Amino acid sequence: MTKEALLEQCNSICKNTLMETLEITYTDIGDDFLTARMPVSPKVHQPDGVLHGGATVALAESVGSAASIIFLDAAKVMVRGVEIAANHVRSVRSGYVYATARFLHKGRTTQLWDIKVTDEEGNLVSACKLTTISLPKKA
Repeated sequence: MTKEALLEQCNSICKNTLMETLEITYTDIGDDFLTARMPVSPKVHQPDGVLHGGATVALAESVGSAASIIFLDAAKVMVRGVEIAANHVRSVRSGYVYATARFLHKGRTTQLWDIKVTDEEGNLVSACKLTTISLPKKA
């Protein structure tokens, strides 16, 4: 499948989900990464006008889970997030943030993802770690 077709597939399954609500769009894919972006607007702000950490974590988990589905055998396994941790290091008030997921560990059952969230200038906003589990699909 082409890069464009994979991204189109990722974006098409987001209808009527949290990803659509947060306007998360998958924008780039490579041999070992998936990137998504999310607009920073009052919809995802804390009361003081900066990006809410929970919205950032939702972006990170969305890109990591989608990457698991792409890079594992989605026909045979279902993927679930088990744990996510985030360190927020920079505030953002507007524009876009980008999350890129890369494997730290690709096991048959558990996977560990490194997810960097950056602003439009490439500055680190949050460093996230996501653990996913792959469970066999029932026939």
